[in-house]
Amino acid sequence: MKLCIIGAGAAGLCAIKHAIDHGFEVITAYEQSKEIGGTWVYTDEIGKDKYGLDIHSSMYQGLQTNSPKEIMQYPHFPYPEQEKSFIPSEEVLKYYHLYANTFNLQKYIKFEHHVIRVRPLNGSKGWEVIVKDLKSGEYNLIEYDAVLVCNGHYNSPNIPFYEGQDVFEGKQMHSHDYRNAKYFQDETVLVIGAGPSGRDVVSEIQYVSKNVVWSHHDGKLSSQSFRENVIHKSDVEQFTKDGAIFADGSYQKCSIILYCTGYRYSFPFLSVECGISSVNNCIEPLYKHCININNPTMAFIGLPLYVCDNQMFDLQTRFCLKFISGMKKMPSKNEMIDDLENDKKIQLIDRKLPKKKFHFLGIGYHQVYYKSLAKIAEIEPIKPVIGNIFENMLNDFGNDYFSFRKKAFKIIDDENFVTISV
Repeated sequence: MKLCIIGAGAAGLCAIKHAIDHGFEVITAYEQSKEIGGTWVYTDEIGKDKYGLDIHSSMYQGLQTNSPKEIMQYPHFPYPEQEKSFIPSEEVLKYYHLYANTFNLQKYIKFEHHVIRVRPLNGSKGWEVIVKDLKSGEYNLIEYDAVLVCNGHYNSPNIPFYEGQDVFEGKQMHSHDYRNAKYFQDETVLVIGAGPSGRDVVSEIQYVSKNVVWSHHDGKLSSQSFRENVIHKSDVEQFTKDGAIFADGSYQKCSIILYCTGYRYSFPFLSVECGISSVNNCIEPLYKHCININNPTMAFIGLPLYVCDNQMFDLQTRFCLKFISGMKKMPSKNEMIDDLENDKKIQLIDRKLPKKKFHFLGIGYHQVYYKSLAKIAEIEPIKPVIGNIFENMLNDFGNDYFSFRKKAFKIIDDENFVTISV
């Protein structure tokens, strides 16, 4: 069988490894940039690259991971021993290179190759993939038996609409283009959003900006140790030419608006014949958030959020390849649709999530999801200790942003861990 993998970041690398383990005869991973690592590859560039394509990476200078390395590692491939759990981004990238070198994955990757279009072949279960070699400018059409989409979900900025957006006379940008705090020297910056990037950005620019106006609805943040120039505000109602009006009726001037409002899933290379749609950032119809129900030799690795990322990428890959390789019989289309409808009930009705958060898992559900994949495909599960560390970290992150990275984790066994202060 011939397998096409789109992307050579964290998900793409483990997809290559497990494709080798599952006996695929031809494995080709297409990577738009010139090295592995996806969003973990830092670049000063923003906007477009030399080929006119969108810069993929959202990495900024000085980033420390907000997940401990113990849950960022792939199963059976631990990080090199070190005292700290929360590590610099450079160490994460070194880990991916170590993983790739250990399993000789680079030989399967075509760097600086841009996937233009993917569509199902007429009259067969295969796929037609058109790829551009960016260095030579040549286009190639290749047929594959299966496709794993591993292009990440931190590269296409989500910028919500606000009334008055077009009349604001200052600078507007997304955290995707944030590289360091110097740009915000002596500015009054309106930061919208309090997710991981919002918290990181505010904690950095508060030392150089004149004022930071922070629009969010996390009541715990106003009691944490931000500087006096950080002004907590409610949701933005509308912009004016020199500022913003908030939901509480107050008004604040600003010179820069920085959207820390997350990302949207983007698959511009998928033709409509692939049978996949995206409505309100919900990708469907997918079985278990990964297998394309309409064309089940295509799967998406890494869509769920608030999960143990690399552990889940590895699990999803093994789950999908178990069926795609024929080692286990694929569920019928009706069975997969029934499972999707049940998942919708859980996410949209029981958990009361909006459709745009359909792929959000998090505390109380992510471990249920892992166990389900492992049971159905009869594969090795994620060890419970990994999920337990993740939930401990999430609670710390929400309760005290300035201290949660001062804890280190040590795994004792498959269920238990201990923590130490570092």
